[in-house]
Amino acid sequence: MKSSIKTMNKQKGFTLIEIAIVLVIIGLLVGGVLQGQELIENSRVKQAVKDMNGTAAAIFAYQDRYGRLPGDDGPAATLAARGATWAAVSAGDADGRLEVTTTQAFTGAGEAQEFWQHLRAAGFISGNPADAGLLSLPTNAWGGFMGVTTSAMGGNLTGTKVCLSQVPGSAAIAIDGELDDGLGATGRLRATLGTSGVNTNPSNAVLAALYSEDNVYSICYRI
Repeated sequence: MKSSIKTMNKQKGFTLIEIAIVLVIIGLLVGGVLQGQELIENSRVKQAVKDMNGTAAAIFAYQDRYGRLPGDDGPAATLAARGATWAAVSAGDADGRLEVTTTQAFTGAGEAQEFWQHLRAAGFISGNPADAGLLSLPTNAWGGFMGVTTSAMGGNLTGTKVCLSQVPGSAAIAIDGELDDGLGATGRLRATLGTSGVNTNPSNAVLAALYSEDNVYSICYRI
């Protein structure tokens, strides 16, 4: 009976070596999760940069093919004559200007809906050319919208700009650093403070402070 009790006592608890092994395994798992999250975030940043540059390239390609701006192209009969993919596409006013204000960037209003429809019908970006309104807007890597605006932004940035909403602060820093000067108030990329979970339209207000990783932003890049 005594030997049995001694045996049971010997089996209780873990040795220092066993505890050390468990701690090492936990450390490796935690490190792997953190590294995996960083890799995911980096891939989203790269995809966002690719999407913005790809949209710029698509605009130039469209102009080369049709001699007009996507979104402004028309009239409807001209578009319909190009083929079946153009049948449900809306026409722009064909005045030689793409017209999308900052308050329309993430709404599909103005000529924003037509902009994305035309690029899809021409085969320069993927998606259904017939999608209208909010459905016409592509989504970005963080679940927000891709948009476009031709109104001034950040005080003095004019021209056609491709925009992203719901961009985390750390990602906005990385994107701006890769495409521009790393400052949301200057250069070819401008930022507007956004609200988490909301597709905040950009504005012409100059970003009042440096990027913060605690915030989300709407960012626009002039092509």
